[in-house]
Amino acid sequence: MLHLLLNDRPWFRPKRRGYGTGMPVAWQGWAMLALHIALITGVAVLLQGRPLLLPFAVIIAGLAPMPLYRAKTAGGWHWR
Repeated sequence: MLHLLLNDRPWFRPKRRGYGTGMPVAWQGWAMLALHIALITGVAVLLQGRPLLLPFAVIIAGLAPMPLYRAKTAGGWHWR
């Protein structure tokens, strides 16, 4: 199962316009997107009572997986 995560096939296609990752093209991309949404939601729910810490934690949770998104996008990130 680990070989499915370590192969060189892209999980996402590049955006048609702009910079960044487009929609997932493989099940691994969909799984990563779902886990990313769950991570941000979980952090927001857990830190609901801490208004000073919440924005920083959500920003970190939102940016942490970006290197993996970039590495698994077909052709990388370029301005289009």
